[in-house]
Amino acid sequence: MLEASHRYFHRAADLLDLDPQLRLILLTPNRVMKVELAFEGADGKIIRHTGFRVQHNNRRGPYKGGLRFHPAMDEEHATALANLMTWKTAVVGVPFGGAKGGIDCDPKTMDPIDVNTMTRLFVGQLKEVIGPMIDVPAPDMNTDGSVMAWIMDEYSKYHGFSPAVVTGKPLHLFGSEGREEATGRGVAHLVVAALAEDGRKPDGIKVAIQGFGNVGTFAALTLSALGAKIVAVGDYFGGVARPDGLDVAALVEWTREHRTVKGFAEAEEIEPSAVLTADCDVLIPAAIEDVLTEENAAEVRATLIVEAANAPTTPEADEILLKRGVKIIPDILANAGGVTVSYFEWAQNIQQYRWDLERVRLELEKTMHRAYAEVRAMARQHRTDMRTAAFALGIQRVGRAAVSRAQIRRAIAL
Repeated sequence: MLEASHRYFHRAADLLDLDPQLRLILLTPNRVMKVELAFEGADGKIIRHTGFRVQHNNRRGPYKGGLRFHPAMDEEHATALANLMTWKTAVVGVPFGGAKGGIDCDPKTMDPIDVNTMTRLFVGQLKEVIGPMIDVPAPDMNTDGSVMAWIMDEYSKYHGFSPAVVTGKPLHLFGSEGREEATGRGVAHLVVAALAEDGRKPDGIKVAIQGFGNVGTFAALTLSALGAKIVAVGDYFGGVARPDGLDVAALVEWTREHRTVKGFAEAEEIEPSAVLTADCDVLIPAAIEDVLTEENAAEVRATLIVEAANAPTTPEADEILLKRGVKIIPDILANAGGVTVSYFEWAQNIQQYRWDLERVRLELEKTMHRAYAEVRAMARQHRTDMRTAAFALGIQRVGRAAVSRAQIRRAIAL
């Protein structure tokens, strides 16, 4: 993933004719942390895990990025994701930098008491390098509002009442209306914007969604409400399809009860991988990275791909799809609805003033449509694809901030 993100970076940097030294500055993380978390578990046995936090860039504001609890979490993974967060926050214009981190554990196999203990130990190790004006974590894979509440509580023991230290908190603990739905809803706004360019509306379009967690669920609900047909959905355990469109509300209820789309009676059962090559107008990969590869890219039937997941398309697949004329809305734009509403939550916490759901949704819609228009303008200006344009826009904004804050006198074209 890190190699792929660097490849996209350099492709955009070449477009901007970026100074070699500035490239190095923008690619190098400001700080990388690795901490040991060892404690006695609820069963009396010693538990040991490693925690990571990579703070990539803060030229445009406090570091911002999720914390994921997953066995595969390591320094390289965190570095790649922190890198992407830097460009993502810049593309949508929120005043944050980029960070990412987590712990190499599987919380699903752990006692909840041990997850709580581990989380608080992690905060204790990082308490001097996170904070409302320093680094603001958020939920990611296998973390949620409860984990964010523990982080807020533990951090506040050292620094006083600090709800703005994390976002994605429960609503009753100073979270924001609309935060849970934000990423999926943002994806839907971008589908609408992309279709409008071709004079089309979402009514009647066919959509396939790979991944039906939080993001995929809310993307499906929002697009379905706009008249789109969700024709295929898949997750880790299985896939379902219905050419005339799935009953999304019923499917959501099924997955809440069974924790998978597999077995949903009102649809044909398909292999999870078949969702990626389903007969559809729009494909939304909303699960994990590297699902669109050079092996399956030629079989993709969608003409529009909206990357709700982080890095779902390998560089090889990206080239194949672009040559075929498939429009791709890249992850650093497509899934930025989450960090956008995280910004709204952070702002509300700083101001100690709550927004209602209508305002959150309106501001999210305005932000996503504006960002889409700005990326498209960059793409037209440089006659390039949207991924390269999005990276170029992010690099340009972060680079300008870096040059100005460093008081570099030599002119650098940005």
